[in-house]
This record gives sequence, structure tokens and C-alpha cells, in this order.
Amino acid sequence: MTKTIKNPESHMMTYGYKPELSEGAIKCPIFQTSTFVFKSAEEGKSFFEIAYGIREKDPTEELGLIYSRINNPNLEILENRLSLWDKADDCAVFESGMSAISTVLLEFLKPGDLLVYSNPTYGGTDHFIQHLLPTLGIHTIGIYTDDTKKSIIKKIRASGHSKRLAMMYVETPANPNNALFDIEMISEIAKEFEANNKKQVVTAVDNTYMGPIWQHPLEIGADLTIYSATKYLGGHSDLIAGAVMGSQELMTRVKVLRTFLGNMISPNTAWLMLRSLETLKLRMDKQCENAKKVAQFLTTHDKVEKVYYLGLLKDGEKGYDIYKKQCTQPGAMISFDIKGKEKDAFNFLNHLKLIKLAVSLGSTESLAQHPSSMTHIGVDPELRNKLNISEKMVRMSIGVENPDDIIEDIKQALEEV
Repeated sequence: MTKTIKNPESHMMTYGYKPELSEGAIKCPIFQTSTFVFKSAEEGKSFFEIAYGIREKDPTEELGLIYSRINNPNLEILENRLSLWDKADDCAVFESGMSAISTVLLEFLKPGDLLVYSNPTYGGTDHFIQHLLPTLGIHTIGIYTDDTKKSIIKKIRASGHSKRLAMMYVETPANPNNALFDIEMISEIAKEFEANNKKQVVTAVDNTYMGPIWQHPLEIGADLTIYSATKYLGGHSDLIAGAVMGSQELMTRVKVLRTFLGNMISPNTAWLMLRSLETLKLRMDKQCENAKKVAQFLTTHDKVEKVYYLGLLKDGEKGYDIYKKQCTQPGAMISFDIKGKEKDAFNFLNHLKLIKLAVSLGSTESLAQHPSSMTHIGVDPELRNKLNISEKMVRMSIGVENPDDIIEDIKQALEEV
């Protein structure tokens, strides 16, 4: 990044792209090709040595283009630009958020290892941890917002697998109830066990709800930041993608596994995301501004029992100190409990007109869904109850529409309850 341009949003139109290499096109073309021509056999050998992790790059050396499963100009430019937001050494993009999450878990967890993970997590993540990892011989411990540093350490030691602790995985704010976990504290626990066991413990944070505008996990202790890039990064409900960012050492491992899993995004998807990044901050700023107004409205409505929104936290309340420490804004995700039961939540959802009844989040249009019967239906019912993901909860992703229209739509739908 040039010294004169300090803000990532100013680089999203040009960074990493050289028009002179593409007939002077002001926008990066789609490099719709499977393979690339080497200048010599020696060059091809050199490229493969780096791509397969056989040797490290020399300080001035660049990994050349080989094959679009390994690298492609659209992917590389996208990864360079995404890295700027979190000030990461490197980035890897994937064909979905779950692909990014599963690749990280598979790379840094081996049979016999211990994973500590936050609750709640996105339903797909929860399923992967609860049902797939145990079949690989990986042990897991769930932690909650009520857990202190002391209680988490106690849980790890009581598990009988503390010597094999390999990863602390945190989703914060959590989907769907905006639960907050202290990234700095989680990282401190990881470093403590890493030092005691002489075994690497990676702290990974799913930052999908925040970003990357409103929270920067790498700056407060995380080793890896993970995104469902389908959400805010893509932002238009027209692509599926994921991203992982972190240090060069860890990202080299992630990229090598990605090469052999073959789960990178297509050049076309990368091109769409490059388009989306140009308006990322504008969109997210507007969505947050709208969400603050919607949340305030919900707190005044007599058919709303409770609102889960970071912007409503008050000094002294649970989570407030963490929010002020690691978030710059409260975001645009709101959940609320309607007064009633599932049928009342469904009645509300069925009467929305402007807001669309659909899963996903972070796009330009406002969306609403029912977590307990949709995105989190696979979560154990007892765990759902413990986390207050009840049949009366509705989750909304606030878009860029006029806030008065969003509120009016919510108001008329609540009148039908």
C-alpha cells in the first residue's frame, strides 16, 4: 500500500492490478482460463516448488501463474485487496464460507487434538464440529459467554486432552444472538497452553457478522480471520464465497491444502467480488446506520419481548466492555424475540413485504428468517434452549433501503401478529 493512501476503501478500485498488462482495461478482466504458459521448463519447476510448499519464496520472488486451481489473476488481485482490510500478510479465497471454515479446521486439527469452540456458531459450523470432527478422532469443548478465562482453562484441563489443544475457534458476534466473546482473552489462553505444551495453538475468529469494517480480530490477538464472503464482502446475494486471512506462515499451509482440496473460487466469482469491494464500506456504513434506527424502533413495540443488538448494550451490561473494546460499530444484524410462539413469529415473517423472507445476511436487501427452524435447525434442541435460540426469535439482516420504509414494513407485519 502506498504511503500516501492509508485507507483500504481508497485502494479497492486499483490495488494489485496493472492495466498495462490487460490492454489498458481500467477494470480487471475475467481471466477465464484453466492453465497458463511457462516461459521455460525451469520456470515451471520453480513455480511448482513454491506452490507445493517444497521451498519458501525468495524475498523478491513471486509465485508465477500455473493453473487456476492453484492461482489465477482474478484470485490473486482479490486476495491482495482483501488482505488490506485486516492488515493481513496474505489471504485465501474459497468457493463458500463453509469451505473456508472446513479447510482451516482440517488443516490445523489432527486425530487426538482438542478444539475449543464458542457457542453459538452458525448452523453449518456447528454441524461440522459436532458431527464430522468426532469421526476423525478430534475432541471438542464448547464454551459460552458466561465462561471466564479461569473456567475455560479449567474445562480444558478437565477434558484430559489439554496437552493436545490445537485450536481456539470463536464466532463473535455469534449467529444468531449477537453473543460476544473476548478475542484477546481467548488468544491469551491459546498462548498459555502453547507455551506450556510446546505445541502450536491457533486462534481463529469467524468475523462474518462484523466485517471486515467493524472488527479486526488480527489486531487483537487472533491468528486467522475467517469470512463467509457471500455476506458483506459479496454484498449482493449473487455469489457464494469464503475467505481466510492471517500470517504468511499459516496462510501458506491453508493455501497448500486448498490446492489439493480444489475448493478455490472461480475467476468469475472473484471478478464479482472485486466489483463488490469497491462499495463495501459505503454499503456497510449505510446498513449500520439503518440498523440502529430499526433496533430503536423494535425496543418501543409492545409485541417485541427482547432485542438482541450490540448498539443497545449499556454500560455495566453483559458484553458491553467487550463490545467497546473490539468493535467499532454495532453492525447491521438484529435478532428479536416476538411475544408469542413459533406461529406468531411465522405470522410476522409471512406478512413482510419489503423485507424478504430468506436466509443469508449482509446484502443490499433486508432479509428476515427464523433461526430455530431454519439456519440453526440442526443444532441440538437443548443447546438451542440454553442459548435462547427459541421458537419466538426472528433474525434480520438490515439492508440499504430507506430506514423509514424498513421500519414501516416491520410495523405493518407486527400488526398482523
